[in-house]
Amino acid sequence: MSSHWSEARRAARERHDYQALIELIPYARFLGIRAEGGNGRLCLRLPFRDSLIGNPRRRAWHGGVTAAFMENAALLQLLLQLDEDRVPKSIDFAIDYLLPGRAEDLHADCTVSRLGSRVAHTVIRCWQREADQPIAVARAHFLLSAS
Repeated sequence: MSSHWSEARRAARERHDYQALIELIPYARFLGIRAEGGNGRLCLRLPFRDSLIGNPRRRAWHGGVTAAFMENAALLQLLLQLDEDRVPKSIDFAIDYLLPGRAEDLHADCTVSRLGSRVAHTVIRCWQREADQPIAVARAHFLLSAS
């Protein structure tokens, strides 16, 4: 990992300014993921764009975009939480779609439920209007180190 990663991660932790870290991940940048909030807790927002619609008749988010947004939320949470110079690698990702995503912004947060020496288990929630009414929930495992 370059010094840019380490510096961005350190700045994100110290100042609770996560956008610089997000900008270092090409797919997160492509999707347009934004950091919001503060308080030391990472909360992400994905602004709605017509190009991210999966079902034009319902004007619903594409499920793959929703899943990618949620997986990035987990990855970013791990990058902030770990003192590691390697980017965690996704082992598996399982998602439950609870409601169709309306044509409005998505929000996500992640909880690291188990952090081992080699593997992390995360739980991710995605919602639109109310955090207590998720449109999708997911769990993911990440490989933390190769050794």
